[in-house]
Amino acid sequence: MVGNTYPYTLQDWSDDVALAHASGVDGFALNMGVDEWQPDRVADAFQAALQSGLDFKLFLSLDMTSLPGATSDDAQSLRNLVLNFITHPNYMQVSSQPLVSTFSGETCTFGQGSVSDGWNNEFVGHQDLQGKIHFVPSFFIDPATFSTFSNVMNGDFNWNSGWPIQVTTQFVQNLIAGNTTTHGFSLLTETSSVIAADISSSPVQNALSQIIGSSQSDIEHLQDLTALSGTISRRDATKPTYMAAVSPWFFTHYGADSYNKNVGTLNTFSAMILISSIEHLYSKRWESLIATRDQVDIVQILTWNDYGESHYIGPIKGAQPNSQAWVDGMDHTGWLNLTSYYAEAFKTGSYPAIEKDQLFMWSRTHPTQATAPDPVGQPTNFELFEDAVWAVVMATAPSTVVLSTSPQISQTFQVAAGLTKLSVPITAGGGMQGTISRDGNAIVTLNPSNFTFQGSPEVYNFNAFVASASAD
Repeated sequence: MVGNTYPYTLQDWSDDVALAHASGVDGFALNMGVDEWQPDRVADAFQAALQSGLDFKLFLSLDMTSLPGATSDDAQSLRNLVLNFITHPNYMQVSSQPLVSTFSGETCTFGQGSVSDGWNNEFVGHQDLQGKIHFVPSFFIDPATFSTFSNVMNGDFNWNSGWPIQVTTQFVQNLIAGNTTTHGFSLLTETSSVIAADISSSPVQNALSQIIGSSQSDIEHLQDLTALSGTISRRDATKPTYMAAVSPWFFTHYGADSYNKNVGTLNTFSAMILISSIEHLYSKRWESLIATRDQVDIVQILTWNDYGESHYIGPIKGAQPNSQAWVDGMDHTGWLNLTSYYAEAFKTGSYPAIEKDQLFMWSRTHPTQATAPDPVGQPTNFELFEDAVWAVVMATAPSTVVLSTSPQISQTFQVAAGLTKLSVPITAGGGMQGTISRDGNAIVTLNPSNFTFQGSPEVYNFNAFVASASAD
């Protein structure tokens, strides 16, 4: 999110490039908005990538919820922006052409009679850019209508594939209502506390497990993208590019006086409360992508620094978009080593050997049913959260793992060598602590002192606190 980098210096970009590269990330998609200062930050990003000496690539992702797209002049501004950067040696190439993407854009006409004519006549097919870019937008449209853009798209970025967007409170209520013979009641007439109590029931959990982290959205998009392969091949002698998404979390808490997004879910961003927590979404989504890697050309991690929506994996720095209330103190960089493991598996087709014992733990900061003197109120679908600490263990050999959230709540697990996903319940006043032991010796100890599961929060915060530790 270039929009969150206003105070960045060249050194900030250099630090981010180095950290991302060390974490298995090959480049940044630079989401650009309308601010007049953003091209200067993008120029710094390209300079930092060049100076790094690393094979680190960058490409533009035009944020069409910010950039105007109504007139021919708007299109000219976009073309000028693209032309200013696509010849840089660190610009990402796909099929020997510079990759350009978008966030949204499905309503932009650029003064033409239709959206497809706008993008074709005023952007990809305009003499300034024709044959010069590989255009893989994220248009929020029914993939069955991709044929409308057969002269525009070189591929598809499925932004929503990072989350099972159909899972909402109503969705889960319907699942449980469909199992009334097992539960003895219908949640359609019960309270939210019953929803929390029954999410973990076997039939519901089994149904959810088929959805969370699955590749169903990828399959749907790929099927309709394949229908364009002949048109794209004849036009550009290339095959369609499919870019999928993976993300660890989603929460935002803006009131009506700002962006008016107080959600763990937001229209097409459904279900982050449930799926990011109960089912280890980040790991399961990566594993799904790795299993289908022969069909996925690029994976975009959402995101490095979108603090406002809480799905950042990079350090908290730059300029937050008024998200301090739910971001400050909520470090996510513990997910970076996990990212490195999965990214290597996706790129090579083989999971790497685990050479160092590591433990990752995360949780929210207060119970689902806690009340706060917060004028913004509880987020959409808050009922779906489970009060738990989630953990991923990466063990070099069979080990004993102990996860604790209080003196009264502690569980011991015997794990095999490799990666294991675990969880343990947490109650108000609890903390998080974990150990990996072998032969009676603690190999890894994780005990973050700055985390407490607060019974009486001042504001509602469904962001994740993430911690990690590794063997010396």
